[in-house]
Amino acid sequence: MARNSEKAMTTLARWRAAHLEDKTKEQERRPYLATECDDLKKAEKWRRQIIGEISRKMAQIQNAGLGEFKLRDLNDEINKLLREKGHWDDQIKALGGPDYKRVGPKMLDKEGKEVPGNKGYKYFGATRDLPGVRELFEQEPPPLLRKTRGELMKNIDADYYGYRDEDDGRILPLEQEMEKKVMAQKIREWKEKKEAIVRGETQEEKEMETEEEEPLYQREEYVDEVMAEPEEEKSTEEEHFIAHVPVPSQKEIEEALIQRKKMELLQKYVSDDLQAEEEESKKMLGL
Repeated sequence: MARNSEKAMTTLARWRAAHLEDKTKEQERRPYLATECDDLKKAEKWRRQIIGEISRKMAQIQNAGLGEFKLRDLNDEINKLLREKGHWDDQIKALGGPDYKRVGPKMLDKEGKEVPGNKGYKYFGATRDLPGVRELFEQEPPPLLRKTRGELMKNIDADYYGYRDEDDGRILPLEQEMEKKVMAQKIREWKEKKEAIVRGETQEEKEMETEEEEPLYQREEYVDEVMAEPEEEKSTEEEHFIAHVPVPSQKEIEEALIQRKKMELLQKYVSDDLQAEEEESKKMLGL
């Protein structure tokens, strides 16, 4: 049998002795309040310890099979540790250390977006799919704001209806140029179609009226004349007007004015009875 001195030298015996020795020593615990720590190195150590605990709990909370109650407890513990980490960040900054709230990484959600409301209660991992929590993350469409009639008519002016589009002097020349191009193209297409009908390549759809031929040639000549004539010659041309209604002569106009003046004087100075007698006498005389 081995002696007691030999037993004491075994690895198990030495490990047990060291373990008992560590238990006898007073273990240092993290202060309840961050303001109780005045040592920057210790504050950094406690902050790293909190981050480690948060990391372990974040890995556990991803498991949806833990159950609703366990997930809610883990979420509460993570929120508590996050608040505690914030206190230690403030204490480290007060002791002359780095500002972790400013230079630290931002908290992002599963879609890579920054979590809104960093000072409020947050949900992590599988707790986001719990009943009652899922509805909080469903974004409702913003309500449609109906504008009043005054707001709709606020920016409507002459420019909106295009009344001042021609004031800059750019649109009219462009329209005239485009009109000439389109008219020349239509005439060219009509000529090609007419030549194809004459050659017998295509059949004439309907009887083409001679009245339609004349304006096209007139338009072609008009286009050529407009493009060739200078503007000065256009203004010197005399315009002839044809009256389609009978125009009274100067003498007839004077007689009508005199007759109208007589009627006005009679109505002014002669009574109705006298006018009636005068009308009867004219009828009797046949005037």
